[in-house]
Amino acid sequence: MQALLGIPLLLVLCWALSEDRRAIPWRVVIGGMALQMLLAVLLLHSGPARAGIQVLNRGMDALQRATDAGTSFVFGYLGGGPLPFVETHPGASLVLAFKILPLVLVISALSSLLLYWGILQRITAAFAWVLRRSLGLGGALSLGAAMHIFLGMIEAPLLVRPYLARMQRGELFALMSCGMAGVAGTMMVLYATVLAPVLPNAMGAILVASVISTPAALAVAALLVPFGPGEREAQVSVTEMPVSTLDAVTRGTAEGVPVLVGIVTTLLVTIALVTLVNAGLGKLPDAGLGPLTMQGLFALPFRPIMWLIGIPWSESGIAATLMGTKTVLNEFVAYLTLAALPGTALSPHSRLIVTFSLCGFANFGSLGILVGGMGAMVKERRAEIVGLGMRSILSGTVATCLSGAMAGLLS
Repeated sequence: MQALLGIPLLLVLCWALSEDRRAIPWRVVIGGMALQMLLAVLLLHSGPARAGIQVLNRGMDALQRATDAGTSFVFGYLGGGPLPFVETHPGASLVLAFKILPLVLVISALSSLLLYWGILQRITAAFAWVLRRSLGLGGALSLGAAMHIFLGMIEAPLLVRPYLARMQRGELFALMSCGMAGVAGTMMVLYATVLAPVLPNAMGAILVASVISTPAALAVAALLVPFGPGEREAQVSVTEMPVSTLDAVTRGTAEGVPVLVGIVTTLLVTIALVTLVNAGLGKLPDAGLGPLTMQGLFALPFRPIMWLIGIPWSESGIAATLMGTKTVLNEFVAYLTLAALPGTALSPHSRLIVTFSLCGFANFGSLGILVGGMGAMVKERRAEIVGLGMRSILSGTVATCLSGAMAGLLS
């Protein structure tokens, strides 16, 4: 029940940091939080929704097995095939780049197929209609926010690119916040695969987290950078649709390659640079707290926040370190760390809250991708996008923490 205190305090913090408190659209703030709670109740406790989540989890398992068949054929034992030697250290044969990450290519191909068949547009149009009617949002922001549930922080804005130049400053920030508070569909399955051994219904938890973080991100964004009603109507803008099912699969696979390469290179370079900085910090006096690290420094302000959203103080240090890891490195590394924790490190309740709180792209690496991508789409507003960048990390982080609090309250 700590979350009953934590949720309003996080919102008050955003109100205190607002660019213009007199212009805050309270319908968006109150409606966004109400919609987040309603969706959380429906998705976590509704019988049909729970049954659908079970189907999703079985689908994730089927996708992983299918991907394993492909990786083991192409990469042999590096991709999950039979080992030609005895594994002396459990888990040592799991090579991330060959066993887990190729799943991105399969999901990218499936996403392209769903887009070609029109299924993705129908789902997002329905959610955009809910956002528009309940929160009074403009059409482009509603559509972009809905797309962010399934697409990445660059792919979703691309589909509303013609409207970006005309968006209000607050609407642009809200779109950025939704990108920071969610994860792409390709990443959902990847994270769920990593967490499956330690979290029941992992795919369902990741999906619910991504869905309910969207209205929370809109509410937080409206507090930090207020905006008014935008253009009422908007349509998905696709520059070049596939011409056939085979073309959709081929294009989706090709589009997944840069994503896969980006994940590998970002992980490699980010971890290397942070390790280098940590080596320097380790030379400083530790004040009795152990060796200094960037993750540890960023974890300090997260510890009271983790307690406020429902995690016992005795476990809040571990949860805060995971949030610091997510902010400094990224959520994938944080999920890998969470999956590797001893079973007694966090209670099942705390593990669920942390899973929801980590489920977003709000980190410094993603900020570079977001600023570079959106800045290229609408060059005349690049300086504005850069100026809103750090705030988008804050809004995305607060939104996912609100989702963690909701999960803790309702579980």
